[in-house]
Amino acid sequence: MLPPVDSASILKLRQQILARSDALQAPSLRGGVGGIGTPAAPEQPQFGTALNEALRSVSAIQDQATSATNAYETGQTHDLASVMIARQKASIAFEATLQARNRLVGAYKDVMNMPL
Repeated sequence: MLPPVDSASILKLRQQILARSDALQAPSLRGGVGGIGTPAAPEQPQFGTALNEALRSVSAIQDQATSATNAYETGQTHDLASVMIARQKASIAFEATLQARNRLVGAYKDVMNMPL
């Protein structure tokens, strides 16, 4: 069975997203990044780190779906709807990851085929 949704954590995550969005828009409103008299921008996460976190998240979703399926198969739970929802979430997360990978590979190929 899936854990209950904590609305406080969702609201906290929303606030963090809004704060980052404001921080990213602030340099463009000042007329540029860096320069004399502008504070240094906070260090942004590296692409590899962000990619690893995303893959770990997808893996965790798939693990939850697997454990929900195993619990249903062994008779520990009789809530088929939550099992199906968990499986669908895992499927969507995997498909999104696959599409992101395909676009990254396509972009890499485009860059490698650019004439110098």
